[in-house]
Amino acid sequence: MENFICDKLTIYNNSKVLVDIEFEIEHSLALIGQSGSGKSLTLKAILGLLPSNLVGDFKYTYPYKIIRGQNISFVPQNPFTALSPLTLIKDQFFIDDEKIDYYLELVGLDSSLKNSYPPHLSGGQLQRVVIAIAISTDSKIILFDEPTTALDTANIDIILSLINSLSDKLSFLTLFVTHDISVAKKIAKNVAIIKSGKIIEKGNTIEVLNNPKNNYTKELIESSFRSREFRK
Repeated sequence: MENFICDKLTIYNNSKVLVDIEFEIEHSLALIGQSGSGKSLTLKAILGLLPSNLVGDFKYTYPYKIIRGQNISFVPQNPFTALSPLTLIKDQFFIDDEKIDYYLELVGLDSSLKNSYPPHLSGGQLQRVVIAIAISTDSKIILFDEPTTALDTANIDIILSLINSLSDKLSFLTLFVTHDISVAKKIAKNVAIIKSGKIIEKGNTIEVLNNPKNNYTKELIESSFRSREFRK
């Protein structure tokens, strides 16, 4: 599995720099930050979803050219809005019918669900369908935008475990955007802390989160801990 190195990514709004970062995906990377820190902008820039006049530079080191839908895929935050509610599950894939069965079963779903409409499925099932669609392209990099946000507690660990096992089985790199420290610990080998469009701390997940050097990182960890205590 080849590492993906973002040598430089800058995003502007008029003359204001919104994002100016560099990072490396070695197996899995969690990009952690509060709302407005630049996480989602980063994903959109990588996927080519931002107007070209907003992206100043996007330079990367990787054996393949990044082409959305071919070697890079995206799993959005909300599975309830990611799929067309009036379209059968099988018609939301872009592969042959028999291959749909394989990918649904790979994510732990019965292949008969391909003949269902999204509103008939639970949140956990829908998230699995979205993941199945993403991996069905044989992508080498998959970007996840807080894919556990819309899930209940029981499904969060199941989905994280599924993503980890699929990454190992299919050998794709993972860039996982989140504000939840507990999720990052379970999903990512490395983390990068982003604040106001700048990465202020990065490294091995356990090392960074157990021994944070930056006050902002410490605040994120404390905030996540308080949130978990509140939910209990």
